Amino acid sequence: MTMKFLCVAAALATATAFTTSPAAFTTSSPAVGGAVHNVFTETGNAHRNRRATIVMDGKANAIRDRITTVNNTKKITSAMKLVAAAKVRRAQDSVLATRPFSETLQSVFGGLINRLGGEAADLPLLTQREVNKVTLVVITGDRGLCGGYNSMMIKKAEARFKELKAQNIDCDMILIGKKGATYFQRREYPIRKSFDCGQNPNSKEALAISEEIINSFLSGETDAVELMYTKFVSLIASSPSVRTLVPFSASEISQKGDEVFQLTSSGGDFGVERKELDAAEPQEFPNDMIFEQDPLQIVNSILPLYLNGQILRTLQESVASELAARMQSMQSASDNAGALSKKLSQEYNRARQAAVTQEILEIVAGATALE
Repeated sequence: MTMKFLCVAAALATATAFTTSPAAFTTSSPAVGGAVHNVFTETGNAHRNRRATIVMDGKANAIRDRITTVNNTKKITSAMKLVAAAKVRRAQDSVLATRPFSETLQSVFGGLINRLGGEAADLPLLTQREVNKVTLVVITGDRGLCGGYNSMMIKKAEARFKELKAQNIDCDMILIGKKGATYFQRREYPIRKSFDCGQNPNSKEALAISEEIINSFLSGETDAVELMYTKFVSLIASSPSVRTLVPFSASEISQKGDEVFQLTSSGGDFGVERKELDAAEPQEFPNDMIFEQDPLQIVNSILPLYLNGQILRTLQESVASELAARMQSMQSASDNAGALSKKLSQEYNRARQAAVTQEILEIVAGATALE
């Protein structure tokens, strides 16, 4: 009799762990020689009223906690993607806002060059000279979590530095962005100056960089300045580009067109539309027009403004490329988190079903032992 009572008590304890419904099992003990099946009563009502199963297995609980963590991470990465998209649109608006000034500057410069003819070649910023030293202006980001954006530009700058050294050309660097500055400082590359690259470049930041470039060139400390930046192609692609900033080419300034981008959205997906813009027509200056200042001085004053505009434009394009890379990276992270959450949910369900099955087997085994 004592053995039967202990078996029934063990079965009741296991059943209590299996369900939180108080009506699932009876607490009465069967009489000696009574039917054991009377222990289970009102099973239909208990099944309907039973709440969520409590899984006491440690492995299942650990999986459940991990699922919660992965879902929280997915929310964060999705939010970061939307923030990056908003910043890309702001960078797009900044580029469009500078277009009228750039077009006017290009038009006036082209008209002055046509008026001066060959005299403009004597300007210091337009003078080509033998290249013995080159300054590389490298634009990277201040932060990570943007895929291969920073590493791609760093590798491009390293390759260009080694290429110039192989040609016996001295080289130093002007670094824009904390990631590039940290990398090259640790490896003891010759660095002329470093600047931060914020998420919203402005003309003041561009002016500080252009002044450093012009002073270095006019003082004879460098013979050419090359700009290395990331060209914004699309939300899923960007291209490291190199162009010569100083000395200027009069024909390039007056004849080079422009390109603007516009962020679009369709069906919940982001996209980019690019538009090629022709070069601004040179402004017509009558032959009898008298300039208050020498046209050469006017051109010489326009060139720093043009350089400042070009640096601001490349900063904005680099920031747009960084944000697009971050959008793509966060989208991939969100997709991976979703796939991992689905896989963990399947593992959790298997562990939960295994625990429930084990408890049922224990109850059945206890009931069988009483027969």
